Amino acid sequence: MKSALRILCCLIFLTVTASRSLPAKEAQPDKPNFIIIFADDLGYGDLECYGHPQFKTPNLNRMAAEGARLTQFNVPVPYCAPSRATLLTGRYPWRHGVWFNPAPDGKQFRSGVGIADSEVLLSELLKENGYATLCVGKWHLGHDPQFYPTRHGFDDYLGILYSNDMRPVNLIKGEKVIEYPVIQANLTKRYTQRAVEFIRENQQKPFFLYLPHAMPHKPLAASEDFYKKSGAGLYGDVIAELDWSVGEIFKTLKDLKLDENTFVIFASDNGPWFGGNTAGLSGMKSTSWEGGLRVPMIARWPGKIPPRQVIETVCGSIDVFPTILKQAGIKVPEDRVIDGKDLFPVLTKQAPTQHEALFSMKGNSLFTVRSGPWKLHIKPSPRQLLANQGKDWIDPRGPDGVTIIAPYEQAMPDQPPGLLTGDKPVPMMLFNLEEDPAEQHNVAQAHPEVVARLQKLFEEMQTQVPESIRNFGQQPGKKKSSPKNN
Repeated sequence: MKSALRILCCLIFLTVTASRSLPAKEAQPDKPNFIIIFADDLGYGDLECYGHPQFKTPNLNRMAAEGARLTQFNVPVPYCAPSRATLLTGRYPWRHGVWFNPAPDGKQFRSGVGIADSEVLLSELLKENGYATLCVGKWHLGHDPQFYPTRHGFDDYLGILYSNDMRPVNLIKGEKVIEYPVIQANLTKRYTQRAVEFIRENQQKPFFLYLPHAMPHKPLAASEDFYKKSGAGLYGDVIAELDWSVGEIFKTLKDLKLDENTFVIFASDNGPWFGGNTAGLSGMKSTSWEGGLRVPMIARWPGKIPPRQVIETVCGSIDVFPTILKQAGIKVPEDRVIDGKDLFPVLTKQAPTQHEALFSMKGNSLFTVRSGPWKLHIKPSPRQLLANQGKDWIDPRGPDGVTIIAPYEQAMPDQPPGLLTGDKPVPMMLFNLEEDPAEQHNVAQAHPEVVARLQKLFEEMQTQVPESIRNFGQQPGKKKSSPKNN
C-alpha cells in the first residue's frame, strides 16, 4: 500500500514538474502563417470594393471589411517581373537587378537572366526559419533552371514561369514540365486547388504561400464554371473567378482554425491592360501615370489588423518584405539596402508614411518621384499604349496552342482602362495627387520649389543606379534603347 502510494506521489510530482516546464513553450504564440495573393495586371478599379460598377467581388469585399483597404499603394514599375522581385526582396529594381521582363521568346533577356543568387528572398528567409513554402502561379524571375522558385527558397512550385502570353506556355511542377500546351481556362482553378492542398498539408506547421495568379493578364481565360456567368463580359468572368479563389483560401483557413493566425495580403503587380479599370486614374500598364503604378491592396489578420479600415497612407510593395519578416520574428538583412519599411503600424494604427519619397522606374531609367501629395514625372510617358490601334488589332503574342476558350472576346486597344485626357506629356511635370489624382493639370511652373526638392531626391537616387543599367543599349554614335516590357 505504501509503495503504491509512493509511486502515485512520484507520478503526481513528475506531472506537476512537467506542467511547470510547459508554460514557457505554451506562452509563446505559434508562428504566424503568411499568404500573398498577387494578381497580374489587376487595375486599381477592377474590384467592387474599389468602385467597379459591374464586377462583383464579394469575397474581396469581405476581406476589406474584415481588414484594411489601402488607397495609396504603389509598385515601383508598371510591369511584371521587376515588381515581383521587389515584392520578394524589399528592394528597388536597380538594386535587385531584375529591371526587365525575362521572356523565352523575346529578342532581349531571352536566357541566362533572372534573380541573382546574391539576392535574399522572403521565401529563403522564411524557409531557413522553419516555414513550409510554396509558389503557385507566375514566377517571372527567370525561366532557366538556376532561377527556378525551387532554387530560391520554395519547397515546391506549380505554374508558368513567365507571362501567360509568352511562348511556350507550359506548366511546371517543381522543375519539370507536366503539361503543354496549357489549357489556360483552368489555371485559376488549378492554382487555387494546389494552394488549398498546401494549406491542409501544412496546417500543423508555419507556412508561407505565395500565390501569383496568371489573371487578368492577357489572354483572359475563365473556367466553364465562370465563363459567361458574371454578366460583365470575359474580364468580369475572370475577376469573379479570382474572387472565388480568395474565398476558397479563407474558407480553408477557417475550416482548419488557422484564420486568426494567418496574415493575408492581396495586391496586384501593376496597373491594367485593355479592358481593365483604373477608377478614374490616368494611364495604364507600362505607363508611369497613377493608372500604371497605383494598385489595390487589402490586408487581413483577425485580431491584429482592425477591421473596416480605408487607409490613405502612401506606401508600396517594397514594404511587404520587412513587414512580414518582423511579424515572423526574423531580422531584416543588414548587409544590403532594404528600401521597404515596416507597414504594420500603418495597417494597425494608420501611421503616417516612413518614406520621404517613393520612386518608379521604366525601362532602364528612373521616371517618377512621389513625396507626400506631390508627384514629379522626370520623363514623359504616354497615357495610352497602341493609341492608333482599335478592335482589329492583332496581338503579336497570340495564344500558344489551344490555351483559351474565348479567343474572340479578348479586350482590345479600343477599351483603354484609364483617362486619356490631361496636359500633354512633357519632361518635369508636377502633379498634386490630393487635388488632382487623375494627373490632369501640370503645376510645375506654379511650384518651382517643389520641383527643385523632388528633382534633388531624384538625382540622389540616380547615383545609386548602376551605370550598367543606366547605359544599357547605348553604343557610340547610336541612340540609347530600352527593352520592351509586356
